Amino acid sequence: MTDQNPITTTEAKAVPVLPDAQTVTKVTHYTDRLFSFRVTRPASLRFRSGEFVMIGLMGDPDPKTGKQKPLLRAYSIASPSWDDELEFYSIKVQDGPLTSKLQNIQVGDEVIVRPKPVGTLVLDALLPAKRMYFVATGTGIAPFASLIRDPDLYERYDEVILCHTCRETAELKYGADLVASLADDPLIGEVVGDKLKYFPTTTQEPSARMGRITHLLKDGEVAKEFGLPPLNPETDRLMVCGSMGLNVDIKAICESAGMNEGSNSQPADFVVEKAFVG
Repeated sequence: MTDQNPITTTEAKAVPVLPDAQTVTKVTHYTDRLFSFRVTRPASLRFRSGEFVMIGLMGDPDPKTGKQKPLLRAYSIASPSWDDELEFYSIKVQDGPLTSKLQNIQVGDEVIVRPKPVGTLVLDALLPAKRMYFVATGTGIAPFASLIRDPDLYERYDEVILCHTCRETAELKYGADLVASLADDPLIGEVVGDKLKYFPTTTQEPSARMGRITHLLKDGEVAKEFGLPPLNPETDRLMVCGSMGLNVDIKAICESAGMNEGSNSQPADFVVEKAFVG
């Protein structure tokens, strides 16, 4: 005799799940154009300080199908490779497909983080030397925010010069606060010591240092500030992250000094982050 009890099934209502979701743990707004945020770190994510990942949010539902697609953009990881969380530094674009939404995130919200890091602004893309220059504009400081918190940087270089240019002084606060905090950092404060030199400049609002970093590097003002010799491929390495125009100009300055562009597969004297826009 067979069991005649009917088979019953229950179906749970489908709940949309954000793919590769990570939880926001902190949000800091610096100006009406700039903010930073921290999220939980994917368990599978291994990255080198200076690399970037694709992050984003779900887009608006399609008016016809109702389906949502993720809005993803490349973001440099601003936290070092040893950090338990991930930090990002972003511009706010009011009509930007992603940043118009991203700027409104709050603690507890979820953000998509694709755990596949890439990028050229890594220490392995450069040959050994005495001195490292980081050159950034705007949110291009993000990969260097990661690198200046990495002990490996200070083991490889005797001096590190962080150059950050923004339009106004308020836009320098993220970098300035970070640099100021390193001396008392229990993990790397002693390693950093007096190796890190900070060179902030503004291009519009009057400040202690004004001018485009391209001019200040080319004219020797940065070197003069810290009593350093001119750029030399024997002793200096350089990373640049900013607008396409900045990248082109700094690349020309490096090449005129006899420096060669490096990559992950062929380390050399300087590297440029081509994926950065902002």
